[in-house]
Amino acid sequence: MKAAVNRSDDDLVFKALANPVRRRMLDALREEPLTTGALCAVFDTLDRTTVLQHLRVLERAELVTGRKVGRERHLALAPLPIKRIHDRWISDYARAAVDLMERLDGD
Repeated sequence: MKAAVNRSDDDLVFKALANPVRRRMLDALREEPLTTGALCAVFDTLDRTTVLQHLRVLERAELVTGRKVGRERHLALAPLPIKRIHDRWISDYARAAVDLMERLDGD
């Protein structure tokens, strides 16, 4: 049985993905897990406080996980919320678009 997903969970994911800086942060974390300091270095045109604010939005949406290792915080992409959005919103719409294209090609 599928667990019910709170609409506000999806809203948090959409809000997080709406910002291009946060999408680039996710891209960086998709490549490899990074420490907070390394993530800040990737975004060297932003001050640390701004990077951390964006990171908090991503963590609130559960798109990024962090764990403490000594004095460092290691960050990793958590792709399940994006998969949930894909399954709920994108796959059905893409399937409908493909069906429509096939019907138009058949005429």
